[in-house]
Parts: sequence; structure tokens; C-alpha cells
Amino acid sequence: MLAKTYSATVDGIAAIPVTIEVNTVPVQSESSVRKIVVGLPDSSVKESFSRIEAALTNSGFLVPPEQITVNLAPGDIRKEGPGFDLPIALGILMANGLVPTTYAERFMLLGELSLDGSLQPIRGALPIAIKARELGYEGLIVPQQNVHEAAVVNRLKVFGADNIQQVALFFSGQAEALAPTLIDTRAEFYAHQGEFSLDFADVKGQDNVKRAFEIAAAGGHNLIMVGPPGAGKSMMARRLPSILPPLSLAESLETTQIHSVAGQLKGGTGLITERPFRSPHHTVSQVALVGGGANPMPGEISLAHNGVLFLDELPEFQRATLEVLRQPLEDRKITVTRAKYSIEYPCNFMFVASMNPCPCGYYNHPSKPCQCTPGQIHKYMNKISGPLLDRIDIQIEITPLSFNELSRTQPGEPSATIRERVIAARKIQEERFSSLTGKDRIHCNAQMTPALMRQYATPAPEDMTMLRDVINRLQLSARAYDRILKVARTIADLEGVATIQTHHLAEAVGYRNLDRETWGN
Repeated sequence: MLAKTYSATVDGIAAIPVTIEVNTVPVQSESSVRKIVVGLPDSSVKESFSRIEAALTNSGFLVPPEQITVNLAPGDIRKEGPGFDLPIALGILMANGLVPTTYAERFMLLGELSLDGSLQPIRGALPIAIKARELGYEGLIVPQQNVHEAAVVNRLKVFGADNIQQVALFFSGQAEALAPTLIDTRAEFYAHQGEFSLDFADVKGQDNVKRAFEIAAAGGHNLIMVGPPGAGKSMMARRLPSILPPLSLAESLETTQIHSVAGQLKGGTGLITERPFRSPHHTVSQVALVGGGANPMPGEISLAHNGVLFLDELPEFQRATLEVLRQPLEDRKITVTRAKYSIEYPCNFMFVASMNPCPCGYYNHPSKPCQCTPGQIHKYMNKISGPLLDRIDIQIEITPLSFNELSRTQPGEPSATIRERVIAARKIQEERFSSLTGKDRIHCNAQMTPALMRQYATPAPEDMTMLRDVINRLQLSARAYDRILKVARTIADLEGVATIQTHHLAEAVGYRNLDRETWGN
């Protein structure tokens, strides 16, 4: 007998519907039993029969010996993961007449089966829920651990099941076996915004660095800090999300999709309401950073989408690993292409990095002598390529605090106050770019194209002359020139000024501390 159930697989952060066709043929003896899965299944799908057989037996279902053929359509798309266990098992029950097929076409099914018939969580429940609603399914049945994640999708009934018995009873007409999970998505989203455990009020002194962080947050600019150990580089970087504008509902949904596909959402988690902050160790591989692998997964740059990617001790990272960041920093997306697949992940993130000024860490320190030779300092700085530094808008030098500053009991300016100014500047930018739609849509100054820069970030002729002299003297690249104008535009927005003025350009030029010709002079 033939039965059909419906599920989906994840490609990038999107879902592709999959029809599971189960055909059973009774056999006379156990030796004649054959179980086949076709439709480009991976190893975890091929192994599903062992789990399903034990799960059905231990759940009290008597399945006669038979030849079973399972087809996962469409057959030209690779199917990965154990999430097809539940729809295959239910298809076997339907094909044997143990469960009616009445509701089969109305629901999409996901779930990994344990040997006792209980359901285990799977990756990608959120994008699959979005696809189920898009295709007009009445509901989605997922493991209980994934129900909160999938239920944020409105206009779709999402049922959480603990085991296959509940699903079988539900499909047999006992509606009380499963209850839909209802979530007021907007209410939950706004209820959890603005909760931060780290605050800039804890940072003493370092006003110039906090100013650089405010500008970076206001314009979405990349930033690097250079300073000796213990100067507070990591401390300030970890507080950056507390001054960034809150996530919009659309940004939150997209961010949650990526974390769902990566299996990074904890049980009971709905939408992500805080901007991500990712800080991989310097031993991270290229694949872990940009994504991919035998079973493609989003990398750290995609997990930082709509948030912050912080690389501490930047020169300690492998140079080849850092170089793969160059294109994503420009394109704000990454296309991972291998022999068997090509997947695109979004990666619109703020890049923040920190580093020591030299191998010993004390070059330009006000009190501790540097033990490094000029050659050692030059070699250390050359670990970071010029093209990568060019893509970092703000380059700020950090100096250690004196005892008087450290012992000051008065707290610094709180994150909430800084965040208000950042939000006001972002609103100006949103209005400025509101006429752009589709692929041209941008949200902050750091994303401006050359055409938009000519329209919104062109200084007066006398200021352009001053800037030309600076560019020539410092021998800056064309990309550095663009960065200066973008940062100047953001400084003007923080002041609420319509045109870029001389002091805006002067401050923006001051944030190019690491340009090769000026470093150390």
C-alpha cells in the first residue's frame, strides 16, 4: 500500500518541501524483508529504519514483516539529518492501515525518533514553519523542544509532540492528543528587548574610545582597537550590543532562522531579541568562520548576522582565515560553493577587533618599556593585511588608565544614554534611505554605495581640498577615502547636521591610526 506524508529540508536558511512516499509490500518470511530509502538521503536518513523499527515496536505498534520503499521527493535535492524519522514512521503506519490518511495532506511533520518512540529536537524548525505557512498547510507537528521556536510563525497551527503515540492518536481523530501552541509574537518580542547584563557605565575613563564606539554603533561601522594588555579592549567590545539600536521584528526573525538552522537555539527559545555577539577563539578554522562543511552549516560570520563579530587578539588568527573575511565585509553575504552544493548565507555584521601594538604588548605604553625591535613590530603588524585594515572604518588606539582614573567611584555614562543618541542618528539614516527598495535597501551609512556617497556624503569644495591633502600625505587608499566620508557622515548625523563639515572630516581622519605609513611615527 502507498502512503504519503509531508516534511521539509533546509537549504541555506530557506526550507524546501519534501514529500515522503512510503510503499509497503507484505512478504512471507523475515528473510525477504528489504528496506530502501531513495531520493538522495545522507547517512543519518539511511539509518532511520533502525531507529523507526525500534521506536514503533517499543511504542506498541505491530508492523508485519514487509518490503518497504521510501522515496524522498524531489529526488535531486540532498536530504540530511534525522528529522525525517517521524514522517517516515507515520507513513509506514498509514501504509499498513494502522493510522488513517485523512489528515496527511494538511500537516507537515518533523522529528527525530528515539528507540522508545520519544521525539528529539531537530535543526531548522523555524524556516520550515515559515515554508509550511507559505505553502498553505494547516499545521506543523514538531518535537516539544522545538514548539516555541516554530510557534512564532503566525497563521499556522504548531503542535508540540513528546512521542509518536501522540502523533498517531492525533492523526486517528483524537484531537485532544495534541494542543496547538499559541504565541503573541509581537508581545513576546517587545517584552524581552532592552535587557543587558553589561553596561558602559562600568567603563571608567576612555572617553575617546567610547566616542569611537558610539560612532561605530550609529553608522554600523567596523572598528579595531589597538592597545596594551589590560587597557579594557575586550571589556568595551562586549558592551557594544547594549548601545546598538534594537532589532526590528524582521531582523529578529531572520537572525533566529540562522540560529535555528545551526541548532543554536535552546529549548523554549522563541525569537532572538538581542543583537548577536560572537567571539570565536583565534584557533577557529576557515570553515567554522564562514560556514560550509560536509553537512553545510552557517559559520560565525552568519551567526553574527545583524549583530557583532568580535575577534580578540587579531594577529593570533591564521592570516588565511582572516583573509576570507574580505569579501563578506563588502558584500554582507557569503556564498559557500563546493562540488556537491552551493549555499548562500547572509552575514551583515559589525566587525570589531582588538590587538596589541607589538609582540610584547607595550609599544607606545606611557610607563612600561617596549622590548620589541622595529623589525619585530613591523612583522607583527604585517600579520594583518592592508586590504583587511582598509575595510575597517574606525581604527582607534587605546591607552591604559592611571590609578586616579581606575579608583574613581563615579560611574561612566550609561549605555541607555548613549543608545538614545545612536537610535536618533539611525532614524536619520532610515529616513534618508527610505526610498530604496529591494536589493538596494540599506539601513545605515556603512552600507552606502559610491552613488549614495556622492549624493549624501560629499563635503564642500574647500573641505574636499583639505581632505585631498590629507589623503595624499598619508597615502591612503581609495577604500580608506570612502571610509572617511562614511564615518564623517555618521558624525554629522549624531550632531543632527545636514552637511558634512570640516571638524567631522578631521575627526574621521583621526580614526585611521593603523594606516601603514603613519603607524609608529
